[in-house]
Amino acid sequence: MRGIFVTATDTGVGKTVLAAAICAALAERGERVAAFKPVVTGTDEEPDEWPRDHELLARVATIRQRPSDVAPLSFGPAVSPHLAAEMAGDTIEPHELAAAARAAGEGADTLVCEGVGGILVPLTPGYLVRDLAVELDLPVVIAARTGLGTINHTLLTIEAARAVGLDVAAVVMTPWPDEPDTMVRSNRATIERFGNVEVAGLPPTSPDELAAAGAKLPVDEWMGTSGPDLPATS
Repeated sequence: MRGIFVTATDTGVGKTVLAAAICAALAERGERVAAFKPVVTGTDEEPDEWPRDHELLARVATIRQRPSDVAPLSFGPAVSPHLAAEMAGDTIEPHELAAAARAAGEGADTLVCEGVGGILVPLTPGYLVRDLAVELDLPVVIAARTGLGTINHTLLTIEAARAVGLDVAAVVMTPWPDEPDTMVRSNRATIERFGNVEVAGLPPTSPDELAAAGAKLPVDEWMGTSGPDLPATS
């Protein structure tokens, strides 16, 4: 299965925006793109300028998907998935999530799977976001902040992914400013050096400008392919 797994150093880092930008950029050039997110929490909260995660991903996918197709499970409280399911009296079956992800990708050229929060967030008491990434065996891209604290958080995330054999294709710092200051530039260079990983920047964007932002990222390089009968993104 051709695709990419988008995770993050933490919640609220910009992971959904990154995943949606990748989807939109691939869709813009004619690819059939499917999106998947195993669980959405916090649906009780009213969204701001951005739609809810699964709604945004459904909007940019080119395989016809409803938000419930993108995310098979949703819960109202803004808490970790394992706690949200417990509070609702539900049980999340982890291997059903991997099967649902593969099903979402059927008929697509590319599957963009977004995790929930950081890579070590539990989906169930015994199954982490990292475990789902292992089952899907897709290259991993890590969304990270640009500012103070990001070096430690990002290097720990890289180590957690590589410890189970995941291929960390890149780190994407977001939002990448038009004029990064000395600390932001140093953060990027330091993560590249100690993490031995490519670090890209996703510029500030909006729901209507995702394709342009995503086109600046070398997504084909991360997936190890030039795409189906399409030139690689420069």
